[in-house]
Order: sequence, then C-alpha cells, then structure tokens
Amino acid sequence: MNYTYLLRCADGTLYCGWTNHLAARVAAHNAGKGAKYTKARRPVVLAYYEEYATRSEAMRREAAIKKLTKKEKEEMAALGRTELPVDDET
Repeated sequence: MNYTYLLRCADGTLYCGWTNHLAARVAAHNAGKGAKYTKARRPVVLAYYEEYATRSEAMRREAAIKKLTKKEKEEMAALGRTELPVDDET
C-alpha cells in the first residue's frame, strides 16, 4: 500500500508527502531524518492520509494536494484521518 499524507508541524503548518510505510515515515520525520522542512518544525503529528494501490497514484495525489490552497489543506486535515492503518503499524 502507498500513502499520501499531511503532517501537522509544531509551528502549526502542514507538510504533504507520500510513502509506502506510513508509521516509519512519520517516525523518520520526528527523528529529524524526514524532509528538510519538517526537521526544523518537530515534533510532527499525522493530520490526514489517503491510501493508494500504486506509488504513482500516491505521488500524483501529493502533487495535487500541494497545489491546493491553505484553506483546502486545512479542511482535509480537519477530517481527522489520523489513526495508522492496521497493515502499516508493523
């Protein structure tokens, strides 16, 4: 499974990315080994995610989300899909 996700950074901003292992990626961001953007804005928490069957779908969705307005991204985050998927917790 592949995921497109939004993280809420400690400064209140949102970060969008994609991964094939959501729990490990969130942990990497919090360890300072994720994106340069989140490294200086830790800790981060998962604000929202979507599941995709392929890497290319997840990457396309990431690109589309990055084009959304801040308000639209905040609306997505407000949906509160934050519990890690069962298959991804290992």
